[in-house]
Amino acid sequence: MVFAVVISAANVWGQAARSPFTGFGIGEPYGNALIQNQGVGGMGVSQPQVWYLNNQNPALLVYNSLTVFQVGILGERRTIKGDTTNERSTGGNLNYLVMAFPVKLNKWTTSAGLMPYTNVNYGLKYSKAIPDQTGAPVDTTTVIETGTGGLTQVYWSNGVRLTKEISVGLKTSYLFGPVSNVQSSQQAGLPYIGNVEQKMNVNGFSFGLGFSYSKDSLGRKHDRRFSAGSVYTFRADLKAKNKEQVYLTTLANDTILRSKVAESTGHVHLPSTLTVGFSYGRDLHWYVGTEFSYQNWANYSSLIQDNTTLSQAWRASLGGEVTPDPSALESYLKRITYRMGLSYERYPFQANSKEVKDIGINFGFSLPAGRSSLDFGGKIGQRGNKADNILEETYFKIYFGITFNDQWFIKRKFD
Repeated sequence: MVFAVVISAANVWGQAARSPFTGFGIGEPYGNALIQNQGVGGMGVSQPQVWYLNNQNPALLVYNSLTVFQVGILGERRTIKGDTTNERSTGGNLNYLVMAFPVKLNKWTTSAGLMPYTNVNYGLKYSKAIPDQTGAPVDTTTVIETGTGGLTQVYWSNGVRLTKEISVGLKTSYLFGPVSNVQSSQQAGLPYIGNVEQKMNVNGFSFGLGFSYSKDSLGRKHDRRFSAGSVYTFRADLKAKNKEQVYLTTLANDTILRSKVAESTGHVHLPSTLTVGFSYGRDLHWYVGTEFSYQNWANYSSLIQDNTTLSQAWRASLGGEVTPDPSALESYLKRITYRMGLSYERYPFQANSKEVKDIGINFGFSLPAGRSSLDFGGKIGQRGNKADNILEETYFKIYFGITFNDQWFIKRKFD
């Protein structure tokens, strides 16, 4: 039954909106941010959370004294604009299923979950000149490139408190899934289409270490907290098996000639990631923070894609949240948690020899229901710039989730 749930959930991940920016490497990363993190610009490695599971820094799991279960869904709309392109795409998918519970209260908390890791969903159409022996163009070919698939992540995390202020954590993830790319070419006047299809299945483990330092009882009223956190995800060497096939189809999409399947095996090497963050606030009332993440994608390599253009990537976030009065009885609005954030990201690839950057405005709120909540988040952003002869993508993402807190798996003591 559990196996069936995993397979069916993994099939849901692939319903994301189309974007040409998902065609690089193994696809567009989803990241590990849950809805409460999305609302503050994607931050999450520094701030302790009592009512929410921290999926970004395993060291912060020790602050979950109750069993917490979270499920989230994502809906999005993207608009792609270029000199001759104007395309809109919508999509939605189950975004995560995660839970955590204390093994030893305030000392050791464990967590497990299932969520998408990357997404590949793109379609490109362009014309390509056919030269003669002198290099002069004599004809054109219409080329259509499509990509689908992406990786899914199943993880197990543990956080352990070493001292009152310091905790550490370890996250082990198993990554798996297919990445499919098809290139179809049709020369003007010919009644058939040439196709080259590559399908790569990837699987393997990824490991990350988390660290947290959190000092409370600060400020004049001794109710402020300063927190610093960091996460280092090691380079991952994933196994890969690729199948490549060349075939001809008619204009009615009937296959008239198919080559033998050529199989090869190898690895996909994902670069390491370092994320650091800082936050300051009053527990359960408010906090502000900032975060920075860095990856060197020059260290990326793949069985089917040589790395000749990927370089350094980084992301910076700034945000915070506020709950006006968590214990207010006369006003429900004062018990709602409100969130706002900004994010700025540089991607590891280039388009037309130009860097591709992303800027986003994040927001969100949580409606409390006892020890649980209904969680909402959104992000409005843009990546690429039409003025630089780069495809420009504007997008709107909306998140909805439910958080449950209860005393499952906790032994009760009676005097």
